[in-house]
Amino acid sequence: MLVSDIMNRNVISAYTHDSVLTAAKVLSRECIGSLPVCHEDDTLCGVITDRDIVTRCVAYDKDPGATPISEVMTRHVISIGRNASIKKAAALMSSEQIRRLPVVEHDKLVGILSLGDMAKNRDCEMEAASALTDISLNIKGINFPKDYREV
Repeated sequence: MLVSDIMNRNVISAYTHDSVLTAAKVLSRECIGSLPVCHEDDTLCGVITDRDIVTRCVAYDKDPGATPISEVMTRHVISIGRNASIKKAAALMSSEQIRRLPVVEHDKLVGILSLGDMAKNRDCEMEAASALTDISLNIKGINFPKDYREV
């Protein structure tokens, strides 16, 4: 099964010039913790999370309404191609400790794949469970041995 088979094509994103306040309102309204960030041509260039907003804007007394997302976003963004396998996506989510994976084609954002998308699909339940277990066992940066689950 491919990422394109189950990814969400109606992805909500932000642009680098949008304000941090705008991003925060979208995160709150949609009950999500992160937004992919794109340039005007829809090429993916980062991600902004609720944590980015708190640690890089609010904590430094920056005005969220006047601060562009580009000043506080995470620039190193992990993404995957639409034709990658679900197994590859799950392995990437596990190794990078992420629950939502932007999907790109020619560097342009075309969708998003979440652990929830995988869990809802009967053909992907094992991959989702494995990725979630790996992510959960690395809580607060504590790396448990891989065989910890078997104890």
